[in-house]
Amino acid sequence: MECLFCKIANKLIPSHVIYEDVSAVSFLDINPISMGHTVVVPKEHAQNLLEIPDSSLGDFFGAVKNSTAMLQKALNPAGFTIGINHGRISGQSVDHLHVHIIPRFEGDGGGSLHSVVHNPPNEPLEAIKNRILESNKSK
Repeated sequence: MECLFCKIANKLIPSHVIYEDVSAVSFLDINPISMGHTVVVPKEHAQNLLEIPDSSLGDFFGAVKNSTAMLQKALNPAGFTIGINHGRISGQSVDHLHVHIIPRFEGDGGGSLHSVVHNPPNEPLEAIKNRILESNKSK
């Protein structure tokens, strides 16, 4: 077992767990960018969102919701930024699906998800939609 998050989920590496159920574990990020910055991982290895079985999605996102509620109750942030880095180009540093829950506080200097990248398309939205739908037609 080489995966860092699998080792954490299997308690082979210590972490600051705040929530755990049969399908997922939530722990404080070792390099937090906000007080309470939490990472939620499925216990079953999946490299990214496309690899997690559909049957596991509901339970996994239930753990994200429960962890967010715990952070809200304990830390009372003004809001949250919740997201997934999918692939190296997006900043995924561990090849195991994980959701970041980042509590947001007034004056924290952060931005919205819309501030992550600025690369608007040169094609009309209709053309992009048609490409997506054509590429995914059942044959």
